Amino acid sequence: MLRICLIFVLMLPLAAAASEEISGPVRVVDADTWDVGGVRVRLHGIDAPEMDQTCQSREGADWSCGVWATDKVRRAYEGRTARCRPLDRDRYGRTVARCEVAGEDVGRTLVEKGLAFAFRKYSGDYVSQERVAMAEKSGLHSGTVQAPWLFRAAGGAAKAPSDCRIKGNISAEGERIYHVPGQRHYARTQINPKKGERWFCSAAEAREAGWRAARR
Repeated sequence: MLRICLIFVLMLPLAAAASEEISGPVRVVDADTWDVGGVRVRLHGIDAPEMDQTCQSREGADWSCGVWATDKVRRAYEGRTARCRPLDRDRYGRTVARCEVAGEDVGRTLVEKGLAFAFRKYSGDYVSQERVAMAEKSGLHSGTVQAPWLFRAAGGAAKAPSDCRIKGNISAEGERIYHVPGQRHYARTQINPKKGERWFCSAAEAREAGWRAARR
């Protein structure tokens, strides 16, 4: 009995540390993943589009909804102070936490504004807010969007072949433009082979195929 009590006492500081509040300035990694005071946090109860995910507007045009959601969240919260209550740890080692900024439940706000979905697999906390956002066609719900968990299950967007990272994209005007990693629009540029878009292994290969370099 004494040994069991001793083990329990030794475990108490670990349990307390796991539940300690995290606070500090926000750095937005993507819409549902932040660094808070240097700790990587996955926001509890929500799921936002992946950075390489595209959606369709109500007019049927493709748009980079993952980049859009992240930009919106970054403008609203980057550099502000968040207070987060850890709830769990996910398989990537991130702290799953409920976070507040200026007393506002961030998960609730993002779902209300249509910047994220209620992640029903793990929580029912924001289901009512999602229903309102869908009824009002707020944010992502203004067009056609695939739930992020379904997008990931389907394998996400087209992936680059090994060592061939240059994106050959066809603009709305039909111009063939290649984007090199590090350029301004590289991350948000999507490749759709069905439209004739492709990956290149070098800039020289792209130019020889008739594609021009992106200007920035």
